Amino acid sequence: MDGVECRRVSRPIERVGLYVPGGTAVLPSTAMMLGVPAQLAGCTEIVLATPPRPDGSVCPENLYAARKCGVTKILKAGGAQAIAAMAFGTDSCPKVDKICGPGNQFVTAAKMMLQNSGEASVAIDMPAGPSEQLCIADSTSNPSFVVSDLLSQAEHGVDSQVVCVALDGFDENRFAEELKVQLEALPRKEIAEVALSKSVFLRVRDFEEAVRFTNLYAPEHLVIAVDDPEVYVEKVINAGSIFLGHYTPESVGDYASGTNHSLPTYGYARMYGGVSLDTFVKYITIQKLTPQGLLNVGPHVEIMAAVEELHAHKNAVTLRLSHLQQS
Repeated sequence: MDGVECRRVSRPIERVGLYVPGGTAVLPSTAMMLGVPAQLAGCTEIVLATPPRPDGSVCPENLYAARKCGVTKILKAGGAQAIAAMAFGTDSCPKVDKICGPGNQFVTAAKMMLQNSGEASVAIDMPAGPSEQLCIADSTSNPSFVVSDLLSQAEHGVDSQVVCVALDGFDENRFAEELKVQLEALPRKEIAEVALSKSVFLRVRDFEEAVRFTNLYAPEHLVIAVDDPEVYVEKVINAGSIFLGHYTPESVGDYASGTNHSLPTYGYARMYGGVSLDTFVKYITIQKLTPQGLLNVGPHVEIMAAVEELHAHKNAVTLRLSHLQQS
């Protein structure tokens, strides 16, 4: 409209907290997945919280990643207490405006509770709890590849869950054999076994049923290990990240494909997306009207304000229109 200018600008969230798990594994990849977009966004205070090792030190890989990403403060703490420290602030830990990063069920619960706390006044990226993976397999799938992908998430923790959705023609017997062999060879076998005890092998009738279950489950990671995975993509509504075909293992997304591995879990992919540059910025809308612009839009504003019986709203326009008409 003539005389009406609107635009939107992005600004960094000034103070952010990054949670890097470390209870059973060293995860410098998570430090980078969170730290790089925070640095690119221009956040001025970046606090990284991670559990210390038994001797009280932080693993050097995480420290290196933190330095490269411009982290300004290291908090040697893990679990819900680390989330609380960043949310409220302490004598040694700055308060942040937003907390990002994955964690176990206690970390995730703390994030969700604190985002609803008026006293904490903190936002979160999303609920990102224990790892999940759903793999769709059919007669064209390599059972060895499918098993390797499922185990790559099952080894994360005892509270992880993996799901194999199998269509007609998928070789269940070879799948079972591969699972036994590959599991036996894992250094984290005991962890994976517990996760597998809570996991599911599901046979479905057809493509439509596979997609319907996938969208209901809303997995953190969705592997479509078939010859023609693109036919599924348009039908998938709920997933954190999708891995297409036989040569896209989920682990490339964890480290090097270019997407972010901090993703929603617990079915929250129905309403959240993964971490990105947008996670660390906010958008401000700006508007500017010339006298002609107010003459164009003002009468419509007066009508809407009158309908809503917000007379001060209407008066703010009416006074200016009267001044323009008199001049």
